[in-house]
Amino acid sequence: MKRMLILVVIAMLSGPLFADEATIVDFSVLAADIRVKASEDDESDKPNQNRQTLMDFSHVAGGSFTKEQKNTMKTSLAIDNWEITLASSARTVGNVGRSYTREATSKERWGENVKVMGVRIHFPVEPHHSWAIVRPPFDIPAFEPPAEISDDGEITPAEDQDGITSPSRFESQGTDDDDKPTPAYGVVKNVGIIKEVAVNVYGLNFPHSLSVILIDSEGKSRNIFIDYLKFDGWRERKWVNPAYMEEVRNREIRLYPLYPTSTPFVKFGGFLIQRDASQPGGDFIAYFKDVKIIYDRAVLNTDRDIDDEGLWNIIYQRESARKVWEMERFGQNQVLRYLEQQKKATELPFGHPGRNENNDQ
Repeated sequence: MKRMLILVVIAMLSGPLFADEATIVDFSVLAADIRVKASEDDESDKPNQNRQTLMDFSHVAGGSFTKEQKNTMKTSLAIDNWEITLASSARTVGNVGRSYTREATSKERWGENVKVMGVRIHFPVEPHHSWAIVRPPFDIPAFEPPAEISDDGEITPAEDQDGITSPSRFESQGTDDDDKPTPAYGVVKNVGIIKEVAVNVYGLNFPHSLSVILIDSEGKSRNIFIDYLKFDGWRERKWVNPAYMEEVRNREIRLYPLYPTSTPFVKFGGFLIQRDASQPGGDFIAYFKDVKIIYDRAVLNTDRDIDDEGLWNIIYQRESARKVWEMERFGQNQVLRYLEQQKKATELPFGHPGRNENNDQ
C-alpha cells in the first residue's frame, strides 16, 4: 500500500514531466524494398513489399493450396498496398477504380529522394456530402514479435525475442539516444492521455477536411479532426486535446492495480477525408509524410521486488490469445483477396497493340 501511495504522489507532482512524443506512422520507411512473388508465374524483379512489415497469412489458408501458392501469400504495409474505402453512395466502379495510393518522392522538404504516401480519391461529382478512408491493408497487429525477413520474403522469428514482452515489429520506440525519432510502423505503447496529434501533409488547395483515425487497446476507433487542406505545399497540421489538463491537481486521480493490467496502446487506423456537398467533386490529391502524437505515459517504469509476470504469466497468455485472434482475422481477409487476384482476367483488352490479332481469329 505504501508503494502504491508513493506512485500516486509522484504522478500528481510530476505528471506533465512524463509526457512523451512519438511518431506513430512514418511513410518514408514504408517504401517497397523487397520482391515477393504475387503468383507462381511472377517473374518481375520490381520491389512490391516492405521488408519490416511483411506478414505471412498462409497458415490460415487451409490445406487446398500448394506450397508454391502459400509462398506467395504475403503482404505488407508497403505504400501501394494501402486501401481506400469510399462512402457507400460513392462506391461506383469508376470512383473505386480511380481511388488508390502510390509512392511519391519528396525532393526537398524531407531530404533527397524521401518516400511519402500519395493519395488519389475520386469523389462523386454530384452535390452531396461524401467521404473516403485511407486505411492500411490489414489491421496493424500490436503484438507481432520481431523477425528476420530475407530478400525473397522468408520470415524467420528473431532468435533473441522474449515472447510477448519483446517490442512489437510494428512498435515505435519513441526517440533514440540522439533524440531523433525511431522508425514507426503504426503502434505506440504505454499511451495514457493524448495531448496532441500532428500530421505532415502536402496540400493542393482542396477544401476537404482531414481526420486521423486512432484505435486503442480496447479496439475502439476515434476520428480526430485535424484541419482543412486548403493550402499549397507541406504543412504540419495538428489537433490539440481541449480536455487535456496541464495542472495535475485538477485531474481526476484514479488508483489502478499494478498487475496484471495490460499496457495501453494506440495504433494507426488511417485517414478520413470528407468532402462537403457545396464543394466540387472529382479527383482529390494529397501527400502524407507521417503522423505524430504527444501523450502522457500510462504506466511509470518502477523497480519491482517480485517478477509478477515471470511467476504468473497472465499478460503473456492474454496477449498471445489476442495476437492469435488478430492474425486469424487478418489472414482470412487476405486469403479471400488472394483468391480474387488469381481469378482476375490476364488477357489484354481487344484492340490493344500488344495483342496477337492472328490468335484472335
